Amino acid sequence: MESTPRRLVAGVVPGTLLNALNSSMIALALVPIERHYGTGLATATWLISGFYLAATVCLPLMGRLADRFGARRVFVAGLLLVCVTSAAAPLAPNIWFLVAARVLLAVGTSVAFPAAMAVFRATLAGGPPQAAMAAVATANSSSAAFGPVLGGLLVSTWGWQAIWLVNIPVTLLGIVLAFSLLPAVPARPPSSRSSLLAELDLPGIAAFVLALGSLVGFLLSLSQQPRWLFLPLTLLSGAAFLLRERRATTPFIDLAAIGGNRRLVGVFAQNTGVSVVFYMGFIGLPQWLQGARGKDAGLAGMIVLPLAGISVLVMPLVTRLLQTRGERVVLTSGSLLLLAGSTTLLLTDTSTPVWAVVTLAALLGLPNAFNNLGLQSLMYRAAPADHIGTASGLFQTFRFLGSITASAAIGVAFGTGVTDGGLHTMAVIMTVLSVGVAAANLLRRG
Repeated sequence: MESTPRRLVAGVVPGTLLNALNSSMIALALVPIERHYGTGLATATWLISGFYLAATVCLPLMGRLADRFGARRVFVAGLLLVCVTSAAAPLAPNIWFLVAARVLLAVGTSVAFPAAMAVFRATLAGGPPQAAMAAVATANSSSAAFGPVLGGLLVSTWGWQAIWLVNIPVTLLGIVLAFSLLPAVPARPPSSRSSLLAELDLPGIAAFVLALGSLVGFLLSLSQQPRWLFLPLTLLSGAAFLLRERRATTPFIDLAAIGGNRRLVGVFAQNTGVSVVFYMGFIGLPQWLQGARGKDAGLAGMIVLPLAGISVLVMPLVTRLLQTRGERVVLTSGSLLLLAGSTTLLLTDTSTPVWAVVTLAALLGLPNAFNNLGLQSLMYRAAPADHIGTASGLFQTFRFLGSITASAAIGVAFGTGVTDGGLHTMAVIMTVLSVGVAAANLLRRG
């Protein structure tokens, strides 16, 4: 990696790892938080749902702001929001203040990835900076893999407040590095305050947030009591969003540049599919180990650690393959590995030896490096230069939608109990999606 990409990577990595880190650490703090505030666990889980909901709807908005106001400026503003929120959260007087803090945390951490892609695009000439993108992906994968370990250590040693306070030194380091190493990407100045409001497209943003928020709310409700009223709300607000964006002079999401870009839409669709499969394994396998095989949470986490951790180990090899053979080979390899892992899950039950489950976890996690890096590179190549922040935000939004859909599907599969039958239902869903993704990659041109 050349010196300039190294400087850029060093400047963005502390910020980009915060989202994955905070989404994975919280699981270890739910029970202590529930006990501290005397609420039910169902209420405490809003700390997870609120974070996912806010991150899902805010990612493209943060990308749009990075495109409009300058990537470094927005990147640092996000880190400042995380820092202030993390300092205040341990003082929350009740659980709902803490949920609000998690929402603000999601908003702040959502800035980093689209802003980082905007910095890369504005600074580096040529095609996708695959080595730099691999470094960012490795940081994200590492924080997701080891976030539960760090979270457990922090909670057991200093209490649940520590998972907030750990963000403060990371954000301060990120702010210093951003000002030291990242170029000041210029903003696009408006001609007047009224044109600034028009450029922000507040009605379009409101319709988008309502449509996506109601969709996420519906998906999150499927594992308990489906809230069917969210569906017509999703359709109506979605239709209002499409109508608004087609008429707006400066739309929030340019449907011609992004929605009309078939290659980019294909990337978003595939990102959703592979995310559903990955997160069904990542979330569902530990539940099965605990519910059907009687493993405690710590042992179940250790058994499936390869599912999250192996992508970190193979990332250099995947980067080299991407540089020499291109996105098609990387994504085809990833989808075939995904299919192999999903079909192997069909053969797994409570009699399967632990070593075989560990191997299965590694097989399910291995495609993540291929799919994540390959799709990021393809997105970077397909997105219009002046919409890279928005496209990057949407890319992450569809990943979150995949994880939320996976949670809903797991809830349905294990609805009558955590059994081998539920695991095999999961495997069937994962296999069908993997076949679709593999077919799309095999038929892809170029």
